Amino acid sequence: MNILITSGGTSEKIDRVRSITNHSTGRLGAAIAEKFLAKGDQVTLVTTRKALKPAAHEHLRIEIVENVAELLAVLEPLVKTHDALIHSMAVSDYTPVYMTGLEEVAASSDVAEFLDRSNSESKISSQEESQVLFLKKTPKIISKVKEWNPHIRLIGFKLLVDVSKEKLIETARASLDKNQADIIVANDLLDISEDRHQAYLVRKDSLEEAQSKEEIAQLLVHYLHAKEL
Repeated sequence: MNILITSGGTSEKIDRVRSITNHSTGRLGAAIAEKFLAKGDQVTLVTTRKALKPAAHEHLRIEIVENVAELLAVLEPLVKTHDALIHSMAVSDYTPVYMTGLEEVAASSDVAEFLDRSNSESKISSQEESQVLFLKKTPKIISKVKEWNPHIRLIGFKLLVDVSKEKLIETARASLDKNQADIIVANDLLDISEDRHQAYLVRKDSLEEAQSKEEIAQLLVHYLHAKEL
């Protein structure tokens, strides 16, 4: 089976020395990749430079991306040639457009005009006491997957913070339906640590609970290989 996995967290540049990113380590994606490699599958891992990665393996191919634009360009052709996508990457929801001083923004009669600007400096000046950063929404990668390949098995992830189990599962089911996914792995940030990772594997007609990254990975291997038979 050809398995495509995304992991780590994207980073969006403000200028050549600053960026906005997230805290994803890529540890879960690496654990998932290792389980599929042990099963004898061909694995393509799309990840970031700083993310944790499995040991080199003859059946492992690694593609490095930095931001959402690069992820889109790399992922589309890969989705078309793989049997399953496990999309565990923490993808930036917004990307910087323009940063400027608070006084310039306050003097403007139309704040929306800043969304059509861009910074030309390699490093934006730090002389201002306050800065305003304008962001625009990035494309939702998971929503494009079934357009690229209607037959691919799609495993998505949903991370919320400090919500009830009911809210977490309800949100996962909404994503499951919206994105035509096979499974959404739902987790709460408060239930994740280096040695623990509680998650719910939400399917259309079932729900499974896992307590670690290893267990999540093993459940996904079992599900996809059972579907292959």
